Formats: sequence, C-alpha cells, structure tokens
Amino acid sequence: MNTMEATLMHRTLDTNGVSLHVATAGAEGAPLVMLLHGFPEYWGAWRQQVQPLVDAGWRVAVPDQRGYGESQKPEGTGAYTLDTLADDVMGIAQALHAPRFCLVGHDWGGMVAWHLAAREPAAVERLAILNAPHPATFFSYALTHPLQMLRSTYVGFFQLRWIPETLLRANNFALLQAALTHSSRPGTFGEDKLAGYRAAWAEPDALRAMLDWYRAMPLARPRAEKIEAPVRIVWGDADSALEPGLAQAALRYCRNGHVVRLPRASHWLHHEEPDEVNALLVEFLGEGRAAAAAAATESRSKNAR
Repeated sequence: MNTMEATLMHRTLDTNGVSLHVATAGAEGAPLVMLLHGFPEYWGAWRQQVQPLVDAGWRVAVPDQRGYGESQKPEGTGAYTLDTLADDVMGIAQALHAPRFCLVGHDWGGMVAWHLAAREPAAVERLAILNAPHPATFFSYALTHPLQMLRSTYVGFFQLRWIPETLLRANNFALLQAALTHSSRPGTFGEDKLAGYRAAWAEPDALRAMLDWYRAMPLARPRAEKIEAPVRIVWGDADSALEPGLAQAALRYCRNGHVVRLPRASHWLHHEEPDEVNALLVEFLGEGRAAAAAAATESRSKNAR
C-alpha cells in the first residue's frame, strides 16, 4: 500500500451552506496547512505534496473546493464569488479547530488564497502561491500586456452558457485532458492521473460549477490591502497561460514577499517538479514554525525573570 494514501482521511464538512469533501493527513494537534487546487483539478492534484508536509510535522487539509469533485455544486454564479470561496476555507479551518493556518494555492486556488490572506490577516500565518495572479492585478496586467490578453481569451469563452460544458464533455473530456497534457511536459499527466481527473469531471454538475468560477469573475471585489503574512511565490516560467510578469506584479500587495522562479516548469509545476516544489514549501512553512517557537521561548524566558 502507498504510505501516503494510508495517511489520508476523507470526510465531508458542512460549512458556509455547502458540503465540502476534504482529505486530511497528519496529527490532529499539528499546525494546519491547507492546499487549494485550481481549474480543472480536484484534491488529488496535491497527492505528491501531502506526505512531505506531513513528514515535516504539518497537518494537511486538501479540499475539493465547491463545485469540484465530491464537493457540493450550488447553482448560480453568485455562489462562486471570491468572498464566498474564501468563506469556505475559513469554515474548513474552523471545523478543524485551527484559528491560524498556512495556505498553499495554485491557479484559482491561489487566487482564493490571495484574497483570504488580504481579508483575514489574523487567520493566515504564511502564504505560498504557485502560478496564480493576485486578483487585483490580473485584469490591469492583461490590459497593458497584449500577449497576456491573448492568452486569456478562453476566459471570455467560458462566460458562455451550455456551449463550453458541451465541448468540454465531448469524447470523454478530450479537450480538458488536452488542456493538461499539451501545456505540460510530456508524461506529466499519465493515464493513472487522468483517470482520477475524468472521474472528478464526471460528477453531476461538475463542469457547470467549475465554469461558474469564471462566470462569477465580474462579481469579484479584489482586496488591495497589503498582505501581512510572509508570502512565497513559486512560479513556473514556462506557463503557457500566465506570463512570468504576473508574479512580480503581485509583490506590490505583499509586505514581506519574494518570488522563486522555476525556469523549466510550466503551469503544472507541482506535478512536473514535485521534489523542488515540496522542498520550497517545507522550507518556507518551516521558517514560520521556527520563528513561532523562538518567540515562545523568548516569552517564557521573560516571564521567568
């Protein structure tokens, strides 16, 4: 048996008016880190990150975000605004008894993480972003960078009703599979991975709900506050959808942020270079734990004087 799989516990959490499927691993008393997937993925996108984080002493929570996989798929684009998605994350943390936690987000999961870290500075201890633009920068950046505008034309297509779902469902989700395999290094998404993705996409109403994240974009109210938590942006520069400049643009919203670039990695960097990504996450998140331990030691020392 795969030891990582043996550590996973799957549960359904009712929060913020929806039922969310969440996979957890690690000791219940350990500090929490939550991993947020993007489009068109599901919780299984983070399989290669779970065990290294557990081994480093973390409790890991990996949800199917609303609309995805085995989580509930409410109707209406208003159910997929950034604030609502952020409320889901807060609800998961509350259910897991974690008033403070770390966040790792990729793609849309990264945009939710950006938003939540700006909105809830008391809750988010550290923030790691993998190839996800800050919501407050995306449109302004695209307007001034024609190549990014061209790369983002699919967002306009996803605003249509019924047609995108029909095309994406055709031929056993051929277009969605191609979106993964053609934009990543050869062999990154083998049949074993793709089977899990197809199962998630085949869940009732999944395609409609996944696309509703995009359809809710006009309703978004991005937060422009400086993020107080330390931020590490890990960026695959060979991303075919997002320009490398988006990583630098996001730093203006960070009080303490930096970018680590993986020149050969694509948008799917956590699949292509898992060892490098895992090492960067463990190191960065561990710095926060070390700082907290040092502060606690200093506080105890002062109280003993």
